[in-house]
Amino acid sequence: MSKTIKVALAGAGAFGIKHLDGIRNIDGVEVVSLISRDLEKTREVAAKYGIGHVTTDLADSLAMPEVDAVILCTPTQMHASQTLACLKAGKHVQVEIPLCDVLADGEEAVALAEKSGLVAMCGHTRRFNPSHQYVHKKIEAGEFNIQQMDVQTYFFRRTNMNALGQPRSWTDHLLWHHAAHTVDLFAYQCGSPIVKANAVQGPIHPTLGIAMDMSIQLKAANGAICTLSLSFNNDGPLGTFFRYIGDTGTFIARYDDLVNGKEEKIDVSKVDVSMNGIELQDREFFAAIREGRQPNSSLAQVLPCYQVLHQLEQQLNA
Repeated sequence: MSKTIKVALAGAGAFGIKHLDGIRNIDGVEVVSLISRDLEKTREVAAKYGIGHVTTDLADSLAMPEVDAVILCTPTQMHASQTLACLKAGKHVQVEIPLCDVLADGEEAVALAEKSGLVAMCGHTRRFNPSHQYVHKKIEAGEFNIQQMDVQTYFFRRTNMNALGQPRSWTDHLLWHHAAHTVDLFAYQCGSPIVKANAVQGPIHPTLGIAMDMSIQLKAANGAICTLSLSFNNDGPLGTFFRYIGDTGTFIARYDDLVNGKEEKIDVSKVDVSMNGIELQDREFFAAIREGRQPNSSLAQVLPCYQVLHQLEQQLNA
């Protein structure tokens, strides 16, 4: 596929903007349609990024014959059904994490993706961040093996606000959204499936209806373990911080930055063509479309993560 890839992007919120900024740096790709809930705000974003078509209905964009691919940055609860809609319309699709919040919906999307032959990818950004790529290359070269990953996912989110501090129309979830990043990354970095998983959670928030604190333990088939602490109650730095404890050293990853166990900075600027994990994720999506191959972080590759989340949800509900 040598022609310009024409893209519809659904969800003009904080994460949609990150994708639009990333795509600006990628040759041969054009966003031609923007879909979001609030028409006036969507028009403002479209004007800023030079996007010609604006709508509040994904079906309008799927009906456009020139649209080759769709990126979904919509509320979690819509991800699986919208992924199915894109595939049924014959469009390549990248859905932001998580693929689903009900395992059966994710399994249906994976089955349809495999049947369709289209590129279907989920935004497990940690696979693409230069910091985590650096560690991955060390593991692949046989220079580092994980003994333990110690991960903290912390936000201060006692009300429904997004990453830009604006009111959200939906409720975020520690298990199905934020734990998904680490559950997938742990298995991916270990190169070994998760064989044991345990979870406990704190009190359910009276109005949001979700647990605000959670603790998860994982074990991979190769013996590596992971300890993950998650909180929406932490009044401090936002985000996820990964400590890789291995046989030949320790690495601490904070988004695209990496230090060793002594907090000495490691240069990861040459790991890939960009330092922006979202841009690298989008580059992989478009490269897979052009090359007619499965992408890293395909729906099929990430499904085991959602099987573990489902198991943990059953544990918590019991």
